Amino acid sequence: MEAAAAAAAEQAACPAQGAEAELSKVLCPEPPAPRLSAAELDRELDSRSELIDDKEFDIPQVDTPPTLESILNETDDEEESFILEDPFLLNIDNTDTHSYDTSSVASSDSGDRTHLKRKKKLPDSLSLHGSVIRLSLLKGISAQIVSAADKVDAGLPTAIAASNLIAVGTSHGLALIFDQNQALRLCLGSTAIGAQYGAISALSINNDCSRLLCGFAKGQITMWDLASGKLLRSITDAHPPGTAILHIKFTDDPTLAICNDSGGSVFELSFKRVMGVRTCESRCLFSGSKGEVCCIEPLHAKVELRDHPITQYSLLAMASLTKILVIGLKPSLKVWMTFPYGRMDPSSVPLLAWHFVAVQNSVNPMLAFCRGDVVHFLLVKRDDTGAIHVTKQKQLHLHYDLINFSWINSRTAVLLDSVEKLHVIDRQTQEELETVEISEVQLVYNSSHFKSLATGGNVSEALALVGEKACYQSISSCGGQIFYLGTKSVHVMTLRSWRERVDHLLKQERLTDALALAWSFYEGKAKAVVGLSGDTSKRKAVIADRMVEILLHYADRTLKKCPDQGKIQVMEQHFQDMVPVIVDYCLLLQRTDLLFSQIYDKMSENSVAKGIFLECLEPYILSDKLMGITAQVMKDLLLHFQDKNRLENMEACIVHMDITSLDIQQVVLLCWENHLYDAMIYVYNSGMNDFISPMEKLFKAIAPPLNAGKSLTDEQVVMGNKLLVYISCCLAGRAYPLGDIPEDLVPLVKNQVFEFLIRLHSTEGSVDEEVYPYVRTLLHFDTREFLNVLALTFEDFKNDKQAVEYQQRIVDILLKVMVENSDFTPSQVGCLFTFLARQLAKPNNTLFVNRTLFDQVLEFLCSPDDDSRHSERQQVLLELLQAGGIVQFEENRLIQMAEKAEFYQICEFMYERELRYDKIIGCYLRDPVRKEEVYNYIHNILSMPGYSAEEKQSVWQKALDHIEELLSLSPCKAADLVAIHFSEQIERIITNLQDQFLLFQFLRSLLDPREGINQDLIHLPPCITEQFVELLCHYSPDQVLETLKVLEFCRLEETIQITQKHQLHEASSYLLEKKGDIHGAFLVMLERLQSKLLKLTQDDESSAELPLLENIEDTLMKTIALCQRNSHSLNQQQREALWFPLLEAMMSPQKLSGSSQCRYSESLKSLTMQVLNNMAAFIALPSILQRILQDPIYGKGKLGEIQGLVLGMLDTFNYEQTLLETTTNLLNHDLHWSLCNLRASVTRGLTPKQDYCCICLQQYKRRQETADEIIIFSCGHLYHSLCLLSKECGLVTKGLMRWTCYKCNSGNKGGKLSENFSELKKGSGTSLAQAGSESPLDPQQIQAFDQLCRLNRGTSRLALLTELSRNHGGEKHGLLSISHGDPATSSVFQNENFQLHLVPPPLAED
Repeated sequence: MEAAAAAAAEQAACPAQGAEAELSKVLCPEPPAPRLSAAELDRELDSRSELIDDKEFDIPQVDTPPTLESILNETDDEEESFILEDPFLLNIDNTDTHSYDTSSVASSDSGDRTHLKRKKKLPDSLSLHGSVIRLSLLKGISAQIVSAADKVDAGLPTAIAASNLIAVGTSHGLALIFDQNQALRLCLGSTAIGAQYGAISALSINNDCSRLLCGFAKGQITMWDLASGKLLRSITDAHPPGTAILHIKFTDDPTLAICNDSGGSVFELSFKRVMGVRTCESRCLFSGSKGEVCCIEPLHAKVELRDHPITQYSLLAMASLTKILVIGLKPSLKVWMTFPYGRMDPSSVPLLAWHFVAVQNSVNPMLAFCRGDVVHFLLVKRDDTGAIHVTKQKQLHLHYDLINFSWINSRTAVLLDSVEKLHVIDRQTQEELETVEISEVQLVYNSSHFKSLATGGNVSEALALVGEKACYQSISSCGGQIFYLGTKSVHVMTLRSWRERVDHLLKQERLTDALALAWSFYEGKAKAVVGLSGDTSKRKAVIADRMVEILLHYADRTLKKCPDQGKIQVMEQHFQDMVPVIVDYCLLLQRTDLLFSQIYDKMSENSVAKGIFLECLEPYILSDKLMGITAQVMKDLLLHFQDKNRLENMEACIVHMDITSLDIQQVVLLCWENHLYDAMIYVYNSGMNDFISPMEKLFKAIAPPLNAGKSLTDEQVVMGNKLLVYISCCLAGRAYPLGDIPEDLVPLVKNQVFEFLIRLHSTEGSVDEEVYPYVRTLLHFDTREFLNVLALTFEDFKNDKQAVEYQQRIVDILLKVMVENSDFTPSQVGCLFTFLARQLAKPNNTLFVNRTLFDQVLEFLCSPDDDSRHSERQQVLLELLQAGGIVQFEENRLIQMAEKAEFYQICEFMYERELRYDKIIGCYLRDPVRKEEVYNYIHNILSMPGYSAEEKQSVWQKALDHIEELLSLSPCKAADLVAIHFSEQIERIITNLQDQFLLFQFLRSLLDPREGINQDLIHLPPCITEQFVELLCHYSPDQVLETLKVLEFCRLEETIQITQKHQLHEASSYLLEKKGDIHGAFLVMLERLQSKLLKLTQDDESSAELPLLENIEDTLMKTIALCQRNSHSLNQQQREALWFPLLEAMMSPQKLSGSSQCRYSESLKSLTMQVLNNMAAFIALPSILQRILQDPIYGKGKLGEIQGLVLGMLDTFNYEQTLLETTTNLLNHDLHWSLCNLRASVTRGLTPKQDYCCICLQQYKRRQETADEIIIFSCGHLYHSLCLLSKECGLVTKGLMRWTCYKCNSGNKGGKLSENFSELKKGSGTSLAQAGSESPLDPQQIQAFDQLCRLNRGTSRLALLTELSRNHGGEKHGLLSISHGDPATSSVFQNENFQLHLVPPPLAED
């Protein structure tokens, strides 16, 4: 036994070396961080302040803050005078029932019961931030906790407190004290004390680690001296007996502590020593009878912040189940804030945590409060008057329930949720940096103390429910470390240093992520950064060195991991994934020396890698981000592009490079051979300051074919265009293809280029070369663009003597080259003189041009040798005049020459200058190209403002004189013009028009509404319309009918005479019908039909039979349509007068006997059947049969021919009779089933939903007023009749009261009362008797019946039966007859909304 005890003591005193190293590594991070002064801390935190959301909502201040007593005496539900107005905090009662089980073994039943509505998940940023925290097991402490439980019966761990020492309390009343090396320094207390006081439920170590306070499950408190291990105080009367200590906390004042018991009360403990006697005075700060506090947190300040002005108040935050309080203990007790936070999930744990943070350039304490899934940040400030203000910061919304909140530094918080996952959150951005599962810790929960099981469980249900997840005493944070107490272990969580985070990714072979993380440190954008100190440049240098090491390692690994076998594409893909990363980071770090030396040398070992590397440089070169490329790399890059035949890429790169370090001749040759002209020009310009050589080279390429009169190839056209742009850039002082020429070179370059252009001969020109070859070549290549280049250059010239000389010189050369040569086109010559006219028209012009040259040009353009290029010459002259050249000409001569040359646009230009607008009409009419535009021109002149009355009158008269010409050009446009501007002259125009067809076209455009002319503009006598109809009958008879249908303002009698004169039967019939002479219209159509039938019977030619039959069918259909349209408005006799002659006409050919009858008898029978079917809708069947049988032919017994007609009529009758019977059966069936349902619903008893009135909320049995009745509605609501009357829900109808349900109607959103129909039960007290009535249905039953009718709304059954009986016995014998909307005769079956409610047959009832 002694040996065992010695071994245990030795183990306790000398823990394993490994564990010692572990704790020393955890408790003393690599270099101990230097303590910062308050000013340095300000600066440290300010550097992050740009990320803080400064939108603050000040809590309103009150003149006199409430006393603590006044708060204790108020109820929790009372409205507070300074509630924080925040919709997220007040009245949150939205709950859902989702839950999930905890994954912890120790935290039994700590899963959520009812959660608040979850907010959106925070983004998972693990890949972005790497591993931010390190969770380590303290092996020495863990082993000794287990050993103590086994060997000295210490029991299981229950509480932990961490400072420079670590204290662990146990369930048998012992407190184990460990130092930074995990060595057991002290074992305080004994199991005997544990038996008396119960388990340690709370621990607290003071600032200088000299005292330890222990709270026990049975309510006692002990104070120990941590230097000597002596018991200094044993306090048993500080709070009501029988309650467990939930929290005990030292304040910054070592003589002051706060305790919180399971009764929900909070007490201040003041320690004194008088005459060597240690005493403790207790004062109640908050009584549990007014609301139970379950979390307290005094504000602790670090040594460097002890001088902060707010520390003198000794602030304490308390959280009850309904509110938060912030009070000051010094200099006197004062409440600074009370904040009711609304309804929450009752099982969630209130949490409080203080930390000093930098906001708006000052360091102040911030209180984090959370319960459930919302964290509120409250910033506490002291103003100049000494008052404390609390302002609310941005909330943090989570998707999980919290059971712990700990600050790890001023920017980072670590949250523990109810399924034991740690979440590292950045406060300013609210970004989740990492999530870690800690279920293996087997966290200790304080549930038994919250339920106060050691004293008999005398706590409220609410506090016991909160205690299910409480782990306040199992987690302790100190100096950037958080300790987690498990059932058999202690774990510590720390932030990894920036190096560790990078190295952690490197160990996992995640090099790209490691570089991205290191770069975020370099840029200062990373979160939760530890281990970087000093100014920004020093930090960046340290990180850059580490990134260079990683990049070199990355390059080696890229080459090593390259696949040896397989396709070349696989290898290329490998390098394309890896190499760009290296290039990107080298350039971001501005380490081109490293990129082009060590890394390039490594990549050159593999040809594929080298190629990919060189291609990666291209985007940086093109965006001018990569300067200082070594000559070797540039050379390799050009060779690589040449090998890959990517010449465009090569050219794009060359013009962005500094090529002075290359072999310029070689590059020029390379560019010329590969047609890279931009690159060639750039190399000459920037490499040798030579601006003329590229021009000479390009001129040599394009001049020979131009001089020979050949057309240029596409390649030569590109070269010519580049040459023009290059000359333009040089003369404007811009570098080609991009950038600017150095300022000191600009005048020199301009002079060189001008001298070059105006050379008399080229350097290597032949003897017979024409003068000024360069100007001549450019003029031949593109005259207009070359002159534009010169015009731009002249704009830039300053008016010094040399510039004026150059301008005059070049103009003289241009004139010499172009005017003295006949090989330039009119366009080219015109361009030159337009250019000259523009220059001469400038106000500060200094050029001189001989005026006779302009006359020569006019002769050249107006009197050519041939008529070719007419429009081109006219356009050139017009441009010349518009550019200011008009001043160079004598105007009358110009007009004469233009008219002679038929340059009508020139004439228009000149007439417009002289305001002779009427003359312009003639220009348009004579110009074949622009004839159609004359109408718009006349309309614009006559309708637009800006022209005098005389000018408008002359144009109007001119147009009227040429009206016949305008009409023949476009009758439609001319008619439009006449209708708008010449409506008074229409009759005169018609009279003067000799051409009848032209008159017809004019009148059609004018009078036919389909042509689009507004008929309100013209008011013509009817004779004009009749003249138009006459012409229409003559020129376009087939369109007469359609036109008459749309034509307005025509006299019927006269029009009928015209149509009859031209024998247009259908048009005559239409007009007679429109006049009201139905019989006359019918006779016209009947006569036409009979003539065609007669022709058919007389015509023996079979070839004409088919078209004639179709013609007969068409005429018959139109006649039937006429009869149908008008039968509704006629009586029976008039109907028969229409239909029977039509039937007779169709049957008469069939009576004739002859050899040709067989050819068309079937067709005629079919047509006759159509007549019969259509007339059956208007004529009774017996009448039709009687008429047929009375026929002298058929009356003598020859019924064989009409057998088919009679049988067809009988089939139709049978079909309609069957349809009628079926419909009647369905309606009767449906009616019977509905009445059965109605009877069942009316006789069914009603069940009220509740036994009280829905208005007064009193039970119906309690009211004993004799006049009162109880009313139950079919919806289940119950009321007193007097209550319903008070709400105006009763209506007297025919002496009877009709009731409506108050609740259902008041909830109707549409505002329209929807009646809920009720059964009325009369009586008083508890007896409910059936109401008596004389009528078989009482008012409520009538309402119920109406409701059922509305649900099955449709045509009433009575209406259907009436309609069916009327059809069955009346005149109409076709149920499917067509109605044309006559209200007197319209049938319900023809209503478009008619539908039958066909339902399944009713079930047979027993």
